[in-house]
Amino acid sequence: MERLLCLLIGYLLGSFLTAEIVSRAAAHKKCSELGTGNPGMANIAHCLGIKCGLTVLAGDIGKTFLACLMCFFLIPMPNHLAVLYAGLGCILGHNFPFWSKFKGGKGVAVTCTAIFICNPLYGLLANIAGLLVVLLTGWLPLGAVVIPAVFLFPVFFLYHTEALVLVILYTLLMIFRHFPGLKSIKDGTCPKIDPLAFLKHKKNPE
Repeated sequence: MERLLCLLIGYLLGSFLTAEIVSRAAAHKKCSELGTGNPGMANIAHCLGIKCGLTVLAGDIGKTFLACLMCFFLIPMPNHLAVLYAGLGCILGHNFPFWSKFKGGKGVAVTCTAIFICNPLYGLLANIAGLLVVLLTGWLPLGAVVIPAVFLFPVFFLYHTEALVLVILYTLLMIFRHFPGLKSIKDGTCPKIDPLAFLKHKKNPE
């Protein structure tokens, strides 16, 4: 019951898509009508500017923090499991929100936040590993998948099987949501990003 409650809390908070609010406020359009249609920081930043993108990022981080900390303090179960279950719920809510016909984002910021709360040291290192992959290769999908995959190693040594299974699910969900991008890397058609140019980007004239 405690695990289901954590999942439910995470799902309900995760299904709040900050990008949708920002898109409607800044562009008076649905997020699906902008760029790639993905309700995430990268798409919003590309279409509406870095400030809007950072607002989306802050909202996605905030909702994950809220869900994980609620379960951490209120649900009587091991703290790391409470956080991981809440994080899994957030990822599912963000990626498959019930109010949007289960069409949501890719869950990168949510996943990064959940693993950081679970274990700040190794969560931070996993996030840095993913960032380095993006900086070195320019491939966002690859960096996104690397983050939970790297986190598997400390979880294997620090926690029990249940925690490992949860982080495996994090990784599989990330692979599932980024599968087209990963396939395009293999095919040699994946566009590369220039992080510095991305940060300087003001607003797409579209």
